[in-house]
Amino acid sequence: MMEILKTGMVYRSAQIRGVEDRTVELAFSSEEPVERSFGTEILDHDDGSVDMEFMSSGKAPLLVDHDVTDVVGVVEKASLGEDRVARAKVRFGRSDRANEVFQDVEDGVRSNVSVGYRINAMEKDEDEDDLDVWRVIDWTPLEVSFVSIPADTTVGIGRDAGEQFETLIIGKGQDMSDLETAAPAATATESVPAQVAQPQVDYSKLERQAREAQSSRVAEIMALGEAKNMRDKAVDAIREGKTVEQFRGVVIDALPSAQPLEVAEPSLTQKEERSYSLMRAIRAAASNDWRGAEFEREVSDEIGDLQGRQAKGFFPHGSAWGQRNIIAGSDADGGHLKGVDHMGSDFIGALTNRLVVSGLGTRIMSGLKGDVSIPKLSAGVSAAFVGEGSAVAEANQTFAEVLLQPKQLGVFTDISRKLMLQSDPSAEAIVREDILSAVAQKVEDVVIEGGGSNEPTGITQTSGIGSVAIGTNGGPITWAAVTNLVKEVEVDNASISNSTAFLTNSKVKAKMAAVAKVSSSDSVMILDAPWDELYGYKLAVTNAVPSDLTKGSTSGTCSAMIYGDFSQLIMAFWSSPDVLVDPYTGGSAGNTRIIVHQDLDCAVRYAQSFAACLDLTTT
Repeated sequence: MMEILKTGMVYRSAQIRGVEDRTVELAFSSEEPVERSFGTEILDHDDGSVDMEFMSSGKAPLLVDHDVTDVVGVVEKASLGEDRVARAKVRFGRSDRANEVFQDVEDGVRSNVSVGYRINAMEKDEDEDDLDVWRVIDWTPLEVSFVSIPADTTVGIGRDAGEQFETLIIGKGQDMSDLETAAPAATATESVPAQVAQPQVDYSKLERQAREAQSSRVAEIMALGEAKNMRDKAVDAIREGKTVEQFRGVVIDALPSAQPLEVAEPSLTQKEERSYSLMRAIRAAASNDWRGAEFEREVSDEIGDLQGRQAKGFFPHGSAWGQRNIIAGSDADGGHLKGVDHMGSDFIGALTNRLVVSGLGTRIMSGLKGDVSIPKLSAGVSAAFVGEGSAVAEANQTFAEVLLQPKQLGVFTDISRKLMLQSDPSAEAIVREDILSAVAQKVEDVVIEGGGSNEPTGITQTSGIGSVAIGTNGGPITWAAVTNLVKEVEVDNASISNSTAFLTNSKVKAKMAAVAKVSSSDSVMILDAPWDELYGYKLAVTNAVPSDLTKGSTSGTCSAMIYGDFSQLIMAFWSSPDVLVDPYTGGSAGNTRIIVHQDLDCAVRYAQSFAACLDLTTT
């Protein structure tokens, strides 16, 4: 049986070997036994036991006294020797602080270093003199520090660098590949917030909590992997110690189309969903009296526990919106499948009509907790012929990332006292329709042209997308403009998938249906039957596409048209909508204000996957 032991950043002392050209060579670890609070520790120095990827990446920091804000250099390279000793070469920066520390090293004033590392897994070795001996079979060096007093047995657990880690304890002879079958008991590591050291620590309680947290992590990762047919990736993520958020990044990078990730909220039976009332929760929140709404309060509390957040008002269950997510897919994704007795479904059609983008293959992430960073290759290498005896020129790949961070969207609506008192299901639908239509409208608006203060960056404001211009002062749509939009994407070798489509507003659609395709005498219009296709691609229409743009002397009447691969668009949502009930602002009129906050972001994975024309006149 695998167990979990909670440890902080661990340290070992070492000596400087040599100083030359602002670099220092040192041996930072060996298999020398060191006393820890949990017993005697031996760091195994087999190739498979030490994860040197970070230390060898050129990014590991050179610190002073393990202070992550006091960086004086970088670890240039690290390696394992045949003598089972790990060594590193560190280089100093040129800041005043770095020069100060380097001078101390040259003068022999600073001669001690300490290496911080993370223990991922260890197994019990042979006991010596009734003392527990632990062999660390999976560990990761993270930083090198210059210290006045090197680390010893008094520093280890309790001295961390802002985090605590959980160490997997493996039975003697047990293989790491057994991790999957042992998942319900405990698994690899996940960072948790550091705790202030207390005079007495209940290690059994910490281990129990760690097992529970790890079991939950493994269950979430495996469930997500199973749901998205990525079981192998889920197992790899567990073995590598990835968090749920990190695995979501892996999943979203592999998702072929708009499939929302599961929101962390309790599952309700059909009977419970039918009995759940948003209006009842609103009335209870307004009066701060949850008698009669105990079920809704319990659901809100459980959602908060699952998502690690505390609502300012209350968290409504996904079924209160007629769906589990605030976004709806297309009718083909199930928009037409709704029961006649479930009033929440009455507004699905309206919400789908507004959120056209989500039905075009947009990748959707929901139920997030931390920021999401998705790496991408921004520029590949190129090949070239060389003459006989000539060297091949070096060509390096360029990497970048897509960073998603929560941005807060707020909306409110006032409902009358009479409507508040109604228990008729139609009142539920009216309130939900009003709130969600406003949320949906704004979400689609920022996804298309967001980029203002505190807003996510939408498609048209994304730097690097293709551009097609009609003229100095804009002009009516032409067939050449349509084909050029497609060309802008294709010439950049952007991915062309089943999610490629045109997106515009109703004004441009009407104009295309009235403008000849080739010449004024042509009887074929730019847009002809079928009316939802253009140039062989799907045509989607929403009035969230702007029609108030300016080009030259044409002020505030230009419209936009977008073409692209919408599978390269990501919409990310953090937690459930937070509903805050304000009975005071409109109290004199008997109105109650319902305020909804939603954290979201959006991003384009590859700007070259989209092109836009922003100067179409429609009058």
